[in-house]
Amino acid sequence: MKKIYLILFALMTLSVNAQKNDEQDESTQQITKTYKVKKNNGKLLLNLGTVTVEGYKGNEIVFSVTAEDAGEDKRAEGLQIVNALGLKDNTGLGINISEKDGVLEVNSLKKISFPDVKILVPENIIVSFKHQSQYGGDVIFKNIQNEIEVAASYNSIKLENVTGPATVKSIYGDVEAVFSQNVKGPLSIISVYGLADVTLPKSVKANLKTITSYGEIYMSPDFKIDVEKKEELKNIGDELIGKVNGGGTNIEIRSDYSKVYLRAK
Repeated sequence: MKKIYLILFALMTLSVNAQKNDEQDESTQQITKTYKVKKNNGKLLLNLGTVTVEGYKGNEIVFSVTAEDAGEDKRAEGLQIVNALGLKDNTGLGINISEKDGVLEVNSLKKISFPDVKILVPENIIVSFKHQSQYGGDVIFKNIQNEIEVAASYNSIKLENVTGPATVKSIYGDVEAVFSQNVKGPLSIISVYGLADVTLPKSVKANLKTITSYGEIYMSPDFKIDVEKKEELKNIGDELIGKVNGGGTNIEIRSDYSKVYLRAK
């Protein structure tokens, strides 16, 4: 009889806990906030820990942040977040936006718990990303048809269906890039301590330089490449230089302490 009571008590406890968890899930909601800037040319300069930038046909730069509504900080009522540069949240998204000489600059006001920002960018905008904090996360560029500039320390960089020109360097993060059929150079893809994985149209005409100091180079056999001959090989690392499909735009792909992957599509 005692065992039966214990079993019933355990079942009731599980039921109560499940009900509490359901109530907590229902109270947690996803909230999306947006901020728009009317601008369809010039440069967008980003200093954010993590961000997704996507090109679209429009005349506004659209910023959005989606996060769980965990309740407001009661202690912060009547106060405003500000960083060491004196920048304040003037968007309601946890970021500061300012413009000078045609450059729209965006800075995060948080050092670790970065807001997950998504940005829609008109086609004629040049996108520049610079972030040196050790707390960097993933940075993604999608469907960008203009120039991309990246200088990062701890961010992993992903380019998806972009045309170039592109100058991308990450010191402690991987760099993965998939270029569209109408790729434009020059292209420079560099990861110092991470891998560099690049996909190009197999019909691309390029003056190619691929470098690794302590890794290997893996290349698709679909590329028709005339390799520049060397008198001797390095004891450590590889440097492959050649013309793809007769030569053309300048493309450099480098990983100093990891591997280089060059894929064809």
